[in-house]
Amino acid sequence: MEHLALQMARTRLVALLAVAFAVLGGAALVTATGVLGESGLRSHVDAGRFAGADVVVSADQTLPVAEDLDTALPERARIPADLVDELADLPGVTAAVGDLSFPAALVGADGQVVPTVDPAAAGHGWSSVELTGDAALDGSAPTGTGEVALGSDVAPAASVGDTVDLVVAGQSARYRVSGLVEATGLFFADATAADLAEQAGAATPGDVDLIGLRTEPGTTDVVADAARDLVAGSSLTVATGGDRGDVAEPGAAAARPLLLLLAGSLSGILLLVVGFAVAGALAVSIAGQRRELALLRAIGATPRQIRRLAAGQALAIAAVAVVPGVALGFLLAGQMRRLLVDIGMLPAGLPLTVSPLPGVAAVLLLGLVVWVAARSAAWRTSRLPATEAVNESRTEPRAPSRVRTLVGGLLVVAATVLSVTPLFVRSQLGAAVVPLGGLIGAIGFALAAPALLRGLGDVVARRLPAGLSAPSWLAVANLRGYTLRVAGVVASLAMVVVFALTYTLSTTTVLSAGTRDVRDGTLAQYTVGADALGGVPAGLAGDVAAVPGVTAAVPTASTTVLWEYSELGDPTVESGTALVLDPAAPEVLDLGVRDGDLAGLTGATVAVGDDVAEARDAGLGATVELVLGDGAPVQAEVVAVYDRVLGFGPVVLSADLAAGHRDTGLAEQLLVRTDGSAAARDGLAALVADRPGVTLTDAAPRESSLADAPAEVWLNLATISVLMGYLVLSIANKLVAVTAQRRAEIAVLRLTGTTPRQVRSMMRREATVIAAVALAAGLALSAVGVLSLGVGFLGRPWPAGPWWLTPAAALAVAAIAFLTTELPTRRALRTEPASALSHAG
Repeated sequence: MEHLALQMARTRLVALLAVAFAVLGGAALVTATGVLGESGLRSHVDAGRFAGADVVVSADQTLPVAEDLDTALPERARIPADLVDELADLPGVTAAVGDLSFPAALVGADGQVVPTVDPAAAGHGWSSVELTGDAALDGSAPTGTGEVALGSDVAPAASVGDTVDLVVAGQSARYRVSGLVEATGLFFADATAADLAEQAGAATPGDVDLIGLRTEPGTTDVVADAARDLVAGSSLTVATGGDRGDVAEPGAAAARPLLLLLAGSLSGILLLVVGFAVAGALAVSIAGQRRELALLRAIGATPRQIRRLAAGQALAIAAVAVVPGVALGFLLAGQMRRLLVDIGMLPAGLPLTVSPLPGVAAVLLLGLVVWVAARSAAWRTSRLPATEAVNESRTEPRAPSRVRTLVGGLLVVAATVLSVTPLFVRSQLGAAVVPLGGLIGAIGFALAAPALLRGLGDVVARRLPAGLSAPSWLAVANLRGYTLRVAGVVASLAMVVVFALTYTLSTTTVLSAGTRDVRDGTLAQYTVGADALGGVPAGLAGDVAAVPGVTAAVPTASTTVLWEYSELGDPTVESGTALVLDPAAPEVLDLGVRDGDLAGLTGATVAVGDDVAEARDAGLGATVELVLGDGAPVQAEVVAVYDRVLGFGPVVLSADLAAGHRDTGLAEQLLVRTDGSAAARDGLAALVADRPGVTLTDAAPRESSLADAPAEVWLNLATISVLMGYLVLSIANKLVAVTAQRRAEIAVLRLTGTTPRQVRSMMRREATVIAAVALAAGLALSAVGVLSLGVGFLGRPWPAGPWWLTPAAALAVAAIAFLTTELPTRRALRTEPASALSHAG
């Protein structure tokens, strides 16, 4: 039977090539997604400046979650400095160093800040150099409060003995360069570094960020075990090997769940798209072999043998395509990581983990999809009596399956219900349901389309004018007589429209709603920032407030908050970014407060979004339990409930509550409100121009545009583009195969006197009807979700997004329909009718 399957495949290469392409693209996408998911589980951050430390002791930077993966904590939790001496006494330890990091930046002779990898953590104590390995030193180590050793990343800006300007821990000062060292950062005497870290709020007295140990050769594991015994029962962890980078750079390590989340969010839609493409291509391939399969039934082949033959043939072509698809998937994963790094969602120090597992998973998954789709496509022919199977091999069933039509209708109804979610859930989750509903609706339409098109064809046929041209009459007859074939084409093209509209518009609408929230809620006209300095310098807020015309200058920052709650009886942890504000926030921000007052943000208090307040019973006056970004559990009173959640996030912390739980105590920016005069603007500009590393920008965002879109939007659009490209190319290959299989039909028409011009005219009319019906169906399936997005997020019956999207989708559908019909038709017309019939069997 396998030999026969391969023999039959040789006569159906065009259709099987469509299957091969669908499998190849599907394998690439599944493999790439698998690599991202595996990296989220197993990847480790490069040890970086701790490469010389054999063992690293730090606070546990994860939050355990029952029956789920632990949640990474991005903010540094400190540990007691007294532990350094205890660890140094362990057998095999040659050095024990407590490491501190705090904001530091070098101002060059030209008055510009010299760039560093992370200015917020560029300052360290001199002892930390030992953790980098054997770093070469030109000069001497810093010993006094006014000395600094420059790392190699900033060393070109000065020489040993020079006096340089630094901004350290938010304070400007002049330091003498005592040495240049082959390490990254700025290094101070240990006592000075401890004072500076305390000034910056990056550490409390008697604490360090982590402790690095250097060991005698061959004793690393023994020392690590001894260190674990020493810290047993505490919240400390001991890391060696690849784990060192994770504890050394918790912010970077915390990005790993992003890869897992991305892989998880892609997997559902990816399986739907790949399954749709592969099943559609196989349906065309098997449909083109119905005559051969029917003849096999007539000579005694059993239904099981027919299905086995169809599955064997499909698996054979899939085996050829899946290997290059897997290889392409590993390359695609690298490009996806590069995109994530470029848009700032993934740290450059977090590599991908590459193993055979994603490739093996892709092979097994695609094999299962192909096997199920092939057997399903051959099911009807295999189950028919032999005589009926032969009779039906040149025609289609008289009536579409009622069960199929009913299931399709139910799916469309279910999709419609899902698509109205934004009317009730005004969040990113509510918007994400719309594309899912659209795809479910498209699949439902694909099931119900034969019955719908049969009814539409009957209506059109009864109303045809008497003088209709022969090509038009033939086009209508074909569309009416081969509704299964036409339905497959129409449903595929409709999915293109649904995919393009729902995915793109859900992304752009949420972006627009968030931008509007920020614009309407920002009372300040300007933002003063100092990213190049690692945070806003101390005293800058007072200097800004003293500028004539400035009415308020309020510091703001952000941190990470984890909220533990129960969902359907299971413990769940939701992690997100939270604003950090002080009681002066109402002077520069209007979050749309419904209850309470932001002026109450003092002490252990928070403000929450209205959706959070309702979902978690956290209304005004309630006490909520949160976990801060460094893992510290806190209880806080809700002093305000606001509704501009999309723009400002679900939670706002008081500055008092966040103090000591962020990597640095410096503010990230100042929101500045003025009287609106030009003098105030000029005064601010003059102040900023005199402060290296300080910037002045407009506070209110512009109208939402892709140029200003956050990283998440670019990621969504890139994902949409990749999936859309795969879907379009798969559908185009499928339609080419559909048209190519009509060679015998075209040959018969020519033998009965139809001219090539009439054949081309007939095919063009069919393509016109198919494109029009597909576009109408796609728009209808998208309409409820798209309108719900507009009403739910923007208060109007249309979404936000590019005006040209719908015309572009229509043009794409028309181009696919016409090109995939016209080109195979012209090729078929170049073949003599008798030759075409002989090749068709």
